Amino acid sequence: MRLHIFNPEHDIALAANLKRFTAPHAGRQMRADLGFLPALWADEGDFVLVDDVAAALESVRHVRKYAHDVAFVSLADIKGLTPFVDNLIIDPWGWDITLKDQLLRANGALAGCMPSDEVLSTVRQMSSRRFAASELLPVLVNSHNGLVGESCYCETMESVSETVERYGCQAVLKSPWSSSGRGVRYVRTPDDYARLSGWAANIVRQQGGIMVEPLYAKVCDFGMEFCVNKDGVVSYSGLSLFATSGGAYTGGLCATEKDKREMLSRCVDMQLLDKVCDDIRSILAPQFKGVYAGAFGIDMMAVARKEGEGFLLHPCVELNLRRTMGHVALALTPSPFEARRIMNVYYADKYRLRIKTTTDNLLNTGLCYM
Repeated sequence: MRLHIFNPEHDIALAANLKRFTAPHAGRQMRADLGFLPALWADEGDFVLVDDVAAALESVRHVRKYAHDVAFVSLADIKGLTPFVDNLIIDPWGWDITLKDQLLRANGALAGCMPSDEVLSTVRQMSSRRFAASELLPVLVNSHNGLVGESCYCETMESVSETVERYGCQAVLKSPWSSSGRGVRYVRTPDDYARLSGWAANIVRQQGGIMVEPLYAKVCDFGMEFCVNKDGVVSYSGLSLFATSGGAYTGGLCATEKDKREMLSRCVDMQLLDKVCDDIRSILAPQFKGVYAGAFGIDMMAVARKEGEGFLLHPCVELNLRRTMGHVALALTPSPFEARRIMNVYYADKYRLRIKTTTDNLLNTGLCYM
């Protein structure tokens, strides 16, 4: 039996690294409004932690055909889970010390169901963009032809300036920890860098460094979703084709794996992608064993070649050591006999989930449903 938790403020909590942390209003409201989401992938009879049980029941009613029969519980109800602790698995969107503290204050008997503080510290380090930039990206890029990608961790502004100049003032600045779309700035001209240098210096001061990457000629975004079990075995879950705005996720395509592969093959060598998938599983399995069990995703992109025709594959733009919206889309995969679906989260007096069918043959960055 599992207790599922949608805590979308997780990435911000990782950056804060505080047991008692109050997330910004937007993060708290998203958690309150969309807390019912785990009902889409939970098993029948699982628990889902929500802020307001009545509100969750009303929200899930609108997507009932896709949801499973779960039991919504509030923090006040957590005390009642004590009889289940011997067989309970807590399955949050992402693990951080803030969430652990919230659950312990609600019911100390849950301590044995949660990772130790030492393990959570390691998970936080692996969740940093610095980890993927040093432990995964270079290994992947050096394994096969047709791959591209680099990312530098800079601990001083002098190093940041030198790296941006080396990239010809065509760079992306990223804070090591941040939520999707936040903590990312684009440098296209020297004036851009002059304007952003103060922001970059603040990130270096707060987080100890900043990531600097080349600004690639992106053709499309996509991702690969995975799960890892407690024994460190990494399994591939499926492709994620999605759209972004300002670096933030805006929606995803729910389609069969066959359809997604066919669409992606327009700009990605699928045999190469399959090799990258196998490499990711073998590289991360020993890293995660004994540390992390759960869902994770890797964002990738197809990049136009600087010279000639064709595309290159960037195999690791981001490593998200948590459940992702790509996993949500996978939970909504239609059968081969059903129409494709478009899923997106939007704000209209509250955060809402919209799922609608489409017959259009759309590639991910051209979803065109907004």
